[in-house]
Amino acid sequence: MNLLIFICFILAVIICWLTIDYHLGRKDHLSKSKYTQYSPKKSDIQLFTDGQSLYEDFFNEIRNSQHSIHVLFYIVKNDGISQEFLSLLCEKASKGIKVRLLLDYVGSLQLKKQKIYELRANGVMFAYTHKPKLPYLFYTFQARNHRKITVIDGKTSYLGGFNIAREYIGKDPKFGFWRDYHLKITGEGVTDLQEQFLKDWYDATGEHLLNDSYYFLDQPAGKNTHTFISTYGENLTHHFITFIKDAKKEIIICSPYFIPGKTIFNELLAALARGVKVKVMVPMKQDHPLVMEASFPYFDKLLLAGCEIYRYYHGFYHSKVIVIDDHLCDIGTANFDKRSLYLNDEMNCLIYDKEFIQGVKKQIYEDFHRSEQLTYAAYQKRPFMQRGKEAVATLVSHFL
Repeated sequence: MNLLIFICFILAVIICWLTIDYHLGRKDHLSKSKYTQYSPKKSDIQLFTDGQSLYEDFFNEIRNSQHSIHVLFYIVKNDGISQEFLSLLCEKASKGIKVRLLLDYVGSLQLKKQKIYELRANGVMFAYTHKPKLPYLFYTFQARNHRKITVIDGKTSYLGGFNIAREYIGKDPKFGFWRDYHLKITGEGVTDLQEQFLKDWYDATGEHLLNDSYYFLDQPAGKNTHTFISTYGENLTHHFITFIKDAKKEIIICSPYFIPGKTIFNELLAALARGVKVKVMVPMKQDHPLVMEASFPYFDKLLLAGCEIYRYYHGFYHSKVIVIDDHLCDIGTANFDKRSLYLNDEMNCLIYDKEFIQGVKKQIYEDFHRSEQLTYAAYQKRPFMQRGKEAVATLVSHFL
């Protein structure tokens, strides 16, 4: 009995510590938040939806760089494609190109210290962003920098859902083909991505380069009108709700993780009630424990209200896309889940060009044909074990 009391006491202390750590850590994080809605820009935007074509273009731009390479990823692993990428950065740095590589500490934990030493020895300026630290160890371990930004020579940039590892080019048999969305941006918007990278670089290293004209070139206007939004564990909910309220005919949401929380969930139900068609696409497979189970409690009322839910089976679905009617397309790094809404640093691009949006919708509708539409009858037949996992997933959904 004494042992049981002692164990309960220890558990209570741990729960209290985690709760206090999280709330105080979040308060501290938000007090330093640099949420930015950049002014509208005009750029030329190219969409990539498979890793092979993206990597070919991305690596080629790096090989041809003459000035500077600024790269921020959430994940870089230790596999062959990651080594090719890191070796390319070493090669360019050794030739005098200013190369800065910023990786999320938790997301890129697999990167070996020896490789970091090699990068620095070849002249690559390397840093981790969001290293867990006291006094808010639990919170800082959870709040990740989830952005994926690259700016090359101050004139070519990339943003989207791909990281660097073999699964992103379909070489991991566990996932097979990997569907994701990534943007290549040239024109006025490059300046915004350069600014955001250098803000994150400053936060990680203390090196202040935001006033250095060397990295900010005059940019020509492109044909696509767009706006970047940069969020720090806050403000994204407001944007998503605004999108949903603005919809007149159709809302399409594509995300590997669908855990919207109560407020956004209720707005989706309200949209369905006023006659807006809502379509959701999620993967059939999952790449993290419980994320699929955390989605299912939301599906009940959505299906009954007329929402169409598609489960992509042609490999793994990792795209982060929202399309509102024919006038707004949101592509970026944020998932449609609580972690992106309330914890992570994210960067999204809101695109208003109708021709571009039509191209995105064409790709999405093609992927609907590579998906299985979830019916309410199938939903009700979920096995008891899955329902149990859903209950557990709901309890911890904030951190999935």
